[in-house]
Amino acid sequence: MAEASDVKKFKFGVVVRKADSGREWADRARLVEDSGFENLLMPDHFVGPRFAPIAALSAAAAATSTLRIGTLVFSNDYRHPVVLGKELATLDVLSDGRLDVGLGTGWMREDYDRAGLSFDPPKVRFDRFVEAMDVLRGVWSEGPFSYEGEYFKIDELIQEPKPIQKPFPKFLLPGGGPKMLRMAGKYANYVNLTLKVRADGSAPDESDGGLESFLGKIETIRKAAGDRFGDIDLGTSIQQVGMPTAQENWSAVNLTQQNDTPQILLGTTSDMVEKLRFWRDTHGLNYFVLHNDKDLETFAPVVRELAGT
Repeated sequence: MAEASDVKKFKFGVVVRKADSGREWADRARLVEDSGFENLLMPDHFVGPRFAPIAALSAAAAATSTLRIGTLVFSNDYRHPVVLGKELATLDVLSDGRLDVGLGTGWMREDYDRAGLSFDPPKVRFDRFVEAMDVLRGVWSEGPFSYEGEYFKIDELIQEPKPIQKPFPKFLLPGGGPKMLRMAGKYANYVNLTLKVRADGSAPDESDGGLESFLGKIETIRKAAGDRFGDIDLGTSIQQVGMPTAQENWSAVNLTQQNDTPQILLGTTSDMVEKLRFWRDTHGLNYFVLHNDKDLETFAPVVRELAGT
């Protein structure tokens, strides 16, 4: 059980994918802000009904004043980190320093195949992701930046504007497999615990599900983070709330083993509040992301009761 002095305040995010117009998108962002969520997050996939994140996040920032904006998560393989760094620094300036940078290796094979992109082995994608993290931090730092890696080579680049947030915008990293968990423990400000992904990119790995595996991920983060563990907002995505619902036809997540984890919150508002308090007070999780904004009305009372407490 977490010590009382280690208990962090609850923070909540919500994934919003699209709207039918610019006005509806702005209204949705304001509703998220008014409901007490910390941030509005967007996925980054080619397949499925979703806005492109950078343009949509800029619009969400313009429609709000305190809501943080970000991704869960940018797929590293879809953008060169210099290009992404320029876009994100601009977005941080335009949002007055409200950007959170979610970044992962890229994993969903269907995205790659349908877009004609090469789907490399997991080690290649992970190593490229590690280099991209180095490049992002480099181009956001002061002075000319040079880098000589296997995948990226940068020559005395001075990129402006710089982000408002110093030294960098906050990083949100997913944590499924051991390598990503250790990486997140070292560098992330937020960690979103997920299932590992099959090496072929077809779906999350169901053999990784269940309570024991979920608890093991927390300990991996704790060991990798060391003294900075207390500075991490650690949590996961809430996949179901209230009553059980049918899975979206574009979702690749199988939830059958996750009932004992905080990814499944069934029952009344009081039931959901009690379960989240247990996970915060017992295991140190304080940052929870509502997976789908269609559940906003059901989950908003939980956020109103717990956010900031």
